[in-house]
Amino acid sequence: MASDPSSPPGTGPDAAPSLNREILHLAVPALGALVAEPLFLILDAAMIGHLGATPLAGLGIASAVLQTIVGLMVFLAYSTTPAVARRFGAGEPGDAVSVGIDGMWFALGLGAVLAIIGAVSTPWIVAMFGPSGAVGAQAHTYLMISMWGLPAMLIVFAATGLLRGMQDTVTPLWIAGLGFGANALLNWLFIYGLGWGIAGSAFGTVTAQWGMVAAYVVVIRRLALRHGASMKAQRAGLRGTARSGWWLFLRTISLRAALLITVGVATGIGTQELAGWQIVFTIFSTAAFALDALAIAAQALIGKSLGADDLAQVHRVLRRTTAWGMWFGVLVGAAIAALSGLLGIVFTGDADIAALVQPAFLVLAVAQPVAGVVFVLDGVLMGANDTRYLALAGLVNLVPFLPALWIISLTGVDGMLGLLWLAVAFFGVYMLARLATLGWRVRTDRWTMVAA
Repeated sequence: MASDPSSPPGTGPDAAPSLNREILHLAVPALGALVAEPLFLILDAAMIGHLGATPLAGLGIASAVLQTIVGLMVFLAYSTTPAVARRFGAGEPGDAVSVGIDGMWFALGLGAVLAIIGAVSTPWIVAMFGPSGAVGAQAHTYLMISMWGLPAMLIVFAATGLLRGMQDTVTPLWIAGLGFGANALLNWLFIYGLGWGIAGSAFGTVTAQWGMVAAYVVVIRRLALRHGASMKAQRAGLRGTARSGWWLFLRTISLRAALLITVGVATGIGTQELAGWQIVFTIFSTAAFALDALAIAAQALIGKSLGADDLAQVHRVLRRTTAWGMWFGVLVGAAIAALSGLLGIVFTGDADIAALVQPAFLVLAVAQPVAGVVFVLDGVLMGANDTRYLALAGLVNLVPFLPALWIISLTGVDGMLGLLWLAVAFFGVYMLARLATLGWRVRTDRWTMVAA
């Protein structure tokens, strides 16, 4: 495997302070923009929660549906970034902006189709959850309105990918921050000022989402004028986005399947174990934000270096970002291990739950360096547009993982031991399978030739 995790970032024979600064320059603002996304949901939940349990339960159903759709569509950012970065690295900023604009047009078309299908299907989707009449009505209202924000969210994904490819993660941070502020003000106005209830929250969020699109259009139009790029959609660019996006979509499905099946097994073990898994996975997801930011930096820098045909720099970026990921994982793992006895108390105030989850937290802590390398290598291969391999590797990763879950389910183990083995399966078997498939790919230079 072409990595050098033996020394922390900034040391070693090929340390490059300028490269470290580039990584931080991209990763830190990317982290801020990533954190803004869940803040939208937290804000909605907090404001709707003051309306009562019924609207909040309705939001729970609607947000689960929306998060699933949006999670599956995140490939629009990850497919646009490397396409833009390669052309930018090749000294063709006009073509780089044009291919990013094609991604935005593709996102608009796909979002419009999903919005129409989603709006028509909303009654059926809500009914699948089997809610009471009052909860179902609240979920229907929120989901029906929110569907018309899907095209905006998808355009934001593609526009964010465009700017990341141009090595700019600061502008998406500003737009995300302004969007969050607008969402807060509009929700307060519509929910409480106008008395629209849960519908006001949905209207406020959708309005803020389209406001973010307007901000991106202004920024990207200036880029297009500066570099002589067309704002019109190009057929070849649309085809390229669809082709690479398809493989990333399949990869995302395999990841979602792993998560959902794990939750299914936890549900079968017991209610306390399911609650404990939710706590452990929440901490894992929180740490993943920082690792995702490193992956975004790796993706943008790899794409740029491949576009410049600088294979030596490609390998420097690979080594440096992998080292950053591993050492950050060590630090986060140490923190999780130190707090493993307290985190359960923080979430629930229940000493029994805290004791139940502590062994699982220790497994999570040990696995953090592995997770750090896995997230970064994901970004590296995305930056090389090696999306077909990522999709196929996603399926291969399920081969050892699903039998491990089946054995846990078959044995009927529960309590602390059941949750411990579930953590071993996900953070051990599954994450090590991902490390093996990604590490196998970067052991040679074959992955660097895909972009060409």
